[in-house]
Amino acid sequence: MKKQILTVALGFVTVVSFGQKNQLKAAEKAIKKQDFAGAVTAVTSAEALISNADAKLKSKFYFLKGQAFAGKKEYKVAADAYNALFAFEKEAGKKRYTDKALPMLNTLKEEVGNKAFKLHEAKNYKESSKAFYLRYTLDEKDTLFLSNAAQLALRAEDYGTSLKLYKDLLNTGYTGIRTIYEATNKASGETGTFNSEKEMKLRVKAGEYENGVTKLSLSKRIDISKSMVAVLTKQKKFDEAIKLIQEIRAKDQDNLELILVEAFLYNDLKQPKKFQALMMKATEKDPTNPDLFFNIGIVNYNEKNADEAVKYFEKALELKSDFPKGNWMLANALLIKDEALVKKMNNLPSSDFKNYEKIEKERIVLFNKILPFLKKADAAERNSNTVRLIMGIYENLEMEAKAKEYRAILKTLE
Repeated sequence: MKKQILTVALGFVTVVSFGQKNQLKAAEKAIKKQDFAGAVTAVTSAEALISNADAKLKSKFYFLKGQAFAGKKEYKVAADAYNALFAFEKEAGKKRYTDKALPMLNTLKEEVGNKAFKLHEAKNYKESSKAFYLRYTLDEKDTLFLSNAAQLALRAEDYGTSLKLYKDLLNTGYTGIRTIYEATNKASGETGTFNSEKEMKLRVKAGEYENGVTKLSLSKRIDISKSMVAVLTKQKKFDEAIKLIQEIRAKDQDNLELILVEAFLYNDLKQPKKFQALMMKATEKDPTNPDLFFNIGIVNYNEKNADEAVKYFEKALELKSDFPKGNWMLANALLIKDEALVKKMNNLPSSDFKNYEKIEKERIVLFNKILPFLKKADAAERNSNTVRLIMGIYENLEMEAKAKEYRAILKTLE
């Protein structure tokens, strides 16, 4: 009885093996005819029984499956089949199809990559993002493609996808750090960049370049974090954005870029005190940056804190005298003081000529202080606003000839 059962079992294995071979032969013939739909049908029929096949048959199955799905442009399934083949043959210790399949997989990856770049060139950012993500899934060591996918999803305003991909990118340990090969062109003095150390050394040896150096680029993890905060802000998920930037900053408290990201987040949320506190911290890290002081000035200007606004605009101009926006905003901050003087004048009794004249003199001093800043702003970036304000100052100073000159200029601009 036991012998009979064993015989039946052996017969079943033979039938199964025969069936698998027939299906794989059918797939092979279909692939040669480029009937990829037929090939997929055949390998799919064989797949349910492949776990019982011998090593040679399993290798052939993965190889044919890769080709069949590649022909149907189902790239992910094809790549998974090829990678399963490589893993299986490595474990088995014998290569049957690996050497043939490797260039096939590379062709597959190249095809998907080219498609992604073409979609990007056509400004079809959403589909390009999908193609770059697919390219990444074909070989997850190529994290640069995941980075591209995340960036393009953001450009396509597909914020949910972008955030997910950026999180995946950080979870891979991606830094974006790469080796840079540079040397100085002897003729022009400009820095040239090369694809490899070998290429750089050859150009230096040829005498065309000198001072070859090899260095590492900066990490892109901060840029990724900034992008994630931007995505959450676009989605108006401000609490999540604040939580994320604070978590990131906790690991790098002194990073100026991260301080500014959090600061401008509070600026977007109309929280000027928190914005200014972080901007002050930023000036401690970078005390020679005029833009930092300018932005603190803007916050105070918006809050009508004239003295503080003037102080920070003056500091910005001290660091950068050629600063049209700084000159323009300093003039406007000083004009807030004029509003206060006018209010004082209007509140005086009509009989109080003495104090009225005193305030008038203060206004004249103030206008003469404002005028040079306005003229610098106008000389750098003339527009109807700068001209109109200068004209108004001259009118208040009762300098009619100058006021008339600027009225004529204003007509040409409006």
